[in-house]
Amino acid sequence: MALLITDECINCDVCEPECPNDAIYMGQEIYEIDPTKCTECVGHFDEPQCQQVCPVSCIPFNPEWRESKEELQAKYERLQAELKTAG
Repeated sequence: MALLITDECINCDVCEPECPNDAIYMGQEIYEIDPTKCTECVGHFDEPQCQQVCPVSCIPFNPEWRESKEELQAKYERLQAELKTAG
């Protein structure tokens, strides 16, 4: 399951730099999360870092994007492989 930023976001800018997968970006009005890049920090940290730093707790799990820990780990490995071939 990827994460989702709700419209309660206050655009404080603390979540974006915490994302190890560059999945967080500024949308039209608030920050958004690209679910194809979000691994809930699996492979990097024990807990999603954006949730840890969000001062208004507006980053719940996205119920429309369900993934198992194994799927998140596979996504992490794919993203890391893409980084190595791009760099």
